Amino acid sequence: MRIGELSEQAGVSCDALRLYEKRGLIQSVRRRNGYRDFDGSAVQLVGMIRLAQRLGFSLSEISALLEQMHGGLSDVEVAEVLGQKLVEIDAKIAGLQELRQILSARIAAACPLGL
Repeated sequence: MRIGELSEQAGVSCDALRLYEKRGLIQSVRRRNGYRDFDGSAVQLVGMIRLAQRLGFSLSEISALLEQMHGGLSDVEVAEVLGQKLVEIDAKIAGLQELRQILSARIAAACPLGL
């Protein structure tokens, strides 16, 4: 399928698909006219990439995961990777909550910048 078809079916822009291809997340075969031709399974793969992004994974992390998956990650191994990401997210949340408390205290102060 051509990039426009994949874009429509996967619900992402053609620019996003080009980026995914450039990063090695998806692959196409070039036709003689230069058009990209994607396999039908690309729709599912792009869906997995989008889900991983929503779960907080960077494209670099997704690339590493896809490489590991081709090696055959078990369900337990996938759960471990997701668990590690959950720990990272919890740490970010804690850091943001601390920052929020500091900002709230500064706003409540007579001189917010402490000058």
